Formats: sequence, C-alpha cells, structure tokens
Amino acid sequence: MKLGWSSSITGCAMLFAALIAMPAQAFDFKDVSERARALAEKPYEKSDGDLPKELQDLSYDQYRDIRFKSNKAMWRGTKLPFELQFFHPGLYYTQTVKINLVTPKGSRALRFNPDFFDYGKNTLDKNKLRDISFAGFRIHYPLNKKDYKDEFLVFQGASYLRGVGKGQHYGLAARGLAVDTGLISGEEFPAFTEYWIETPKVDDKQLTIYALLDSKRVTGAYKFIIKPGDSTSIDVQARVYLRESVGKLGLAPLTSMFQFSENQPHPQDYRPEVHDSDGLQIQTDREWIWRPLVNPKRLLMTSFTATNPRGFGLMQRDRKFDHYEDIDKRYDLHPSAWVQPKGDWGAGRIELVQLPTPDETNDNISAYWSPDTMPAPGQPLDFAYNLSWQMNKETRPPMAYAVQTRRGNGYTRDPDDSSIRFNIDFEGGELANLKPDDKVISGVWLDDNAEMIERRVVRNDITGGRRLVVRFKRLDDDKPVEMRAFLRKDNETISETWSYILPPQSGTKNSP
Repeated sequence: MKLGWSSSITGCAMLFAALIAMPAQAFDFKDVSERARALAEKPYEKSDGDLPKELQDLSYDQYRDIRFKSNKAMWRGTKLPFELQFFHPGLYYTQTVKINLVTPKGSRALRFNPDFFDYGKNTLDKNKLRDISFAGFRIHYPLNKKDYKDEFLVFQGASYLRGVGKGQHYGLAARGLAVDTGLISGEEFPAFTEYWIETPKVDDKQLTIYALLDSKRVTGAYKFIIKPGDSTSIDVQARVYLRESVGKLGLAPLTSMFQFSENQPHPQDYRPEVHDSDGLQIQTDREWIWRPLVNPKRLLMTSFTATNPRGFGLMQRDRKFDHYEDIDKRYDLHPSAWVQPKGDWGAGRIELVQLPTPDETNDNISAYWSPDTMPAPGQPLDFAYNLSWQMNKETRPPMAYAVQTRRGNGYTRDPDDSSIRFNIDFEGGELANLKPDDKVISGVWLDDNAEMIERRVVRNDITGGRRLVVRFKRLDDDKPVEMRAFLRKDNETISETWSYILPPQSGTKNSP
C-alpha cells in the first residue's frame, strides 16, 4: 500500500493529481479528537465504500492477484527515509478508508488511482474504480539493509495493525480498541476510517500517523509515533468517546494464534509447535506473571486484577527453530508484542480470551486491559502506552522465568494411573549464579479440583536452571484446574509466577 510518486516527471504529476487540494492549515491530535467528539454526538453511519460488485465477489486468489506497483510508492525517488504502499479494497476488505497526507502547508486528501495497481489476470473495468478508496496501507523503511526499504508495519482491516522489527516475520496483531470481547452479546469491532500521515523529513527516524476510530457505540482519536528498529516501537496516544454504554472496553488489545505446543502437543502434525505466541506475560508492582497459552475445547476467559499495570504482552519466548520445524512460516522469528502503559491506568484487569481453533489460520487469542470505571457517553477516556514488536531484546523478568511447560503422564507402573504431570523449566535470574547443590524449593498452589501427588525441584544439568515437577490428579474432568507456582531460595522468591489453566476435557473435539 504505497501510493506513490516516482522520480520521473510523470510520476510526480500522477502524485499531485492524486492530492485533492484543501485549505492549508495546521493539523494535530486535537483536530482528530474534535472530529471524534463531534462524531460521537451523531448516529452511527457505516461506510462500506459502495464497492462495485466485481470487487465484492473476488475470490481469494483473484484478490491476491491485485498488487500495488512498487515504483508508484509514496516518496519513492526522494531522499525521505520512509515509503508508503497501499492496499486495494475487495473480498474481506470492503470497508474503505480515507488517507490524508500532512505537510507544513496543511492536510491533503489522497485520491485512489487504479493505475497504481497491477490487476494480474483480473479483467476489472478501471473506470468503475475511480471513485473508490483504499483498504489500508503499509510502511517501508531500511530496517535490515541500508539500501533496501523493508515492509515493517501494516494498517489494514477494522483497527488492526501488524508490525515487525529487524529480522522478524509477521505474526500477531494489535488493535486500536476492543469492545465487548467474549461477551454473550457479541463483540463489536471498531474501525479506523480515516488516517492522516505526516510527511517525514530527510533525517527523520520516526513517522507520525493520526487515525479516526468509529463504530456503532464508540468513536476515538489516535496518534501513533512509529520508530522502526531492532524492536519496532510505537507510542500510542488515544482519546475514546462512547455514543452509548458498552459492556466492556479493551485497551491496547493484542490478537494472536495458538494451536499447539509442548504443553499441548498435536498427535499427528509433524511440527512440534504451531503458534504466534506461547504465553501472556504480565508485570505489576508486586510480581511478574507468566500464563502459557492453550487451545481449549470451548471459550476460556481468565483475568488478572491489577491497579496501574506496568506492562503486559503476548510473547513468543521460544526462539528455537527445531521446536517448530516450519521453514515457511518461521514461527521462531515471529515477534512478541509488549504493551507498557504511560501514566496511571487505575483499577482494572488484564483479560485473556482463548478460543478453540482447528488450525493455524484463525487468530484465537486476545489480551487487553479492561478498566473498572467506564466513561459516560460523550465523556472522553484518555490513555497512552508504548507498543513494541520484540525479538532479540524482549522484555523479560529480572528474576528466573519459565522457558517451557511440558504436560503429560510421564513414566508410571500403573496403566490405570490418570494423574497429570507438568514439568516447568526455569532459567535466568539468580539461577545462573547458583551452585549445583544450592537448595531451591517451590511454592505450588492448586485449586479444589486437583489433588496433589508429587512436587519437587531438580537441577537441570543441561541448562543450569531448575525444573519444577508437579503431578496431580484432576477430580472432575469436566472442570478446569487452576495452578500457580514459583521458586524460592532462603525464603526469597527468585522466579516469576507461573500461572496455568488446564481446560476441562469436555467440549467440541476440534483442538489437540
């Protein structure tokens, strides 16, 4: 999704033709906020873009055959550090967006031009496409090589954005806002309907984008300051207005995929693990928490109560290729996404929603912050945070942390033994400095649906870490088991809190 100019006179002429003249004026977050406030006072009007039927009826392969011409990239042929390319509407992306360019002279709307696209084998009438708009855009920057601008961030579909840092492959996504996620009433998906992109300067290493959010019950103004790098960082400022009351808001929502892993292996797939993220990491004033993900047989919602959270994220801790063995998807290179709130967010909870998925094509995991206090309709809710796409420099607890969670029965002499065993491997922190004979003990808690049979901590001579072995019997297979565990030495906690939900066995048989 880049719209562009080329370095030729013709390319420049096409670019200027695509810019709709408007009165020059300053533009900033206040302008978007005022639009969001005014929009919240009006009834919701869905803007599907009135796409021609030919675009709505495109097959998956036909839509994929439409490609933006890279030589038409916005800012191509200039010395500016960024380039923009643009997405064509059609198939799933029927809701178009308005895109504006902001310069010191003011804001200018960018008009859709079918000549910027290669339609492949499609035989679409371009004359019917002159009055539509774009489905989104992507941003390019010399992330991995100085002489090549890599695609590193995408805004497309509802309020979704997907990013990578240096050496990373696309994986999980973020959203602007979540509304009523996991509620019986059904989830509402707000969408970014208009963007304003500031034209960068030659020496800029960041790009600023404003966005207007809209849906049936919510409007919002967003500012993104985007800094590509080893970890691509986005400073987010948001102001949200409610048209009417909602059941729940999810701030800084993350969306990912988890099908199976070492804690829930697949009996038939040749790959040991398939997931974009393997756990939810939480930092509060009191502790660090790690919740390994699962693929449940029915909806599983859990939450962690906190006041002024310091951070949370869906992380891909496992970086070993032979733990995935997928040479195409390269799950070992998918980023972690870490949210660090700015200022005080007050009382609320971090919610984790896990849905069953039969394959890796569905994003079945969501995590977000839900405030206890909701704004009244028409009153602004302000919040800010940093969102970073991490791999080489991931946010980790300063103490020992769980590197893998393995579940199974283990060796037993009794063929009728129905006990469940967990092996949790901890590494890092103080464990790296302990002597082999230093005593480490565990703190383990199981809920009332489990009977403890065994727990012990053993040294892992391979890694130098410690392995916590927990074996128990589930009393009711149709109910979950909740567990918490950590390591201690000399009455001092030396690890994060490992927190796990073992889903009930009942449910639809569509997950491993």
